[in-house]
Amino acid sequence: MPKTNKDGSAKQSELPSTLEKSEDKAQRTFAKAHDSAAESYGEGERANRTAYAALKHSYEKVGDHWEPKDEPGPSDTKAEGTRGSPGETAGGVDANASKEHLYDLAKRLQVEGRSTMTKDELVEAIQKANERETRRNR
Repeated sequence: MPKTNKDGSAKQSELPSTLEKSEDKAQRTFAKAHDSAAESYGEGERANRTAYAALKHSYEKVGDHWEPKDEPGPSDTKAEGTRGSPGETAGGVDANASKEHLYDLAKRLQVEGRSTMTKDELVEAIQKANERETRRNR
């Protein structure tokens, strides 16, 4: 089912809950990428993965919504490769961001023990905090 209206805006009823709380540009990015992928691959999981990949290039998940990244680009090792390439996805966390940036996000999300965490531990803790916020606000 198309995620955009005739005017190019995102259909609110078709957006994932985390995008409903995000800015219009994030919504349009996801919706247009999804529609394009659905035309190429058909409706389903692949179209959704493609739309999230496009979104994660410019946005990062913070709590229960998406915010613009400081620098566009791949967000994790999985996004740096091609379809089927090895690597782990960070679930919308910009794992390629600086440790300082990740620490600031962890602070905003009230992650306990953040001051002693490594960069990888911060990514994992932020990912869990994001999932918790999303569940809480659905």
